[in-house]
Amino acid sequence: MLHRIRAASVRRSAVTAAAVLAVLALNACESPSEDKPQTRASGGPVVVAPGKPGEPARKLTPEEAVRAVPSDTPNSADFTYTQMMIVHHGQALEMTALAPERASSSQVKKVAARISAAQQPEIGAMEGWLETHGGARTHSGHDHGSMPGMATAAQLKQLRDSRGTAFDELFLKLMITHHQGAVTMATDALAQGNNLQVEEMANDVIAQQTAEINRMRSM
Repeated sequence: MLHRIRAASVRRSAVTAAAVLAVLALNACESPSEDKPQTRASGGPVVVAPGKPGEPARKLTPEEAVRAVPSDTPNSADFTYTQMMIVHHGQALEMTALAPERASSSQVKKVAARISAAQQPEIGAMEGWLETHGGARTHSGHDHGSMPGMATAAQLKQLRDSRGTAFDELFLKLMITHHQGAVTMATDALAQGNNLQVEEMANDVIAQQTAEINRMRSM
């Protein structure tokens, strides 16, 4: 499933880039006569747009080519994802802040520091995206506790009350589940969202947190 979503994402980005490059090429300096762009019967330049599998290529005017570039206007899934992930990342930072004084394992402390260093800037990027696109900081119509991977209040209290190896074990257990939830949310955003910047942020979450899950499982 994840492979198909990533493949679709790559194809969409490739189509966008190809269309933009084709239009830019028409505005470049003229090439030798044999390399000049094709023209319609009316004499105007055309862009040859590859068709879908089994379909012939289409000849478009530069204006038509620009309109053919897929719109990345944010939809509700893009806004919901960024709003929810800010909260999701916030809980991860709450958990990692406990590690320096409570963890006994230097590896756990390093993992916590790495997670904190990665997710704080991501929160800033998502907040900036929401501000740019006129979205609210939080999504009031959603129960944050129902988000995938979120620790319960009781689990957070247990983590705060733990020390030493008990903290290490519980931290890794909760954080692996937390990261798995983030990957699920990011995967849904890739499938349902429309904005390329959100798509890039979701791909980063999947790559980084999948790597962290593998590290924590090996500890």
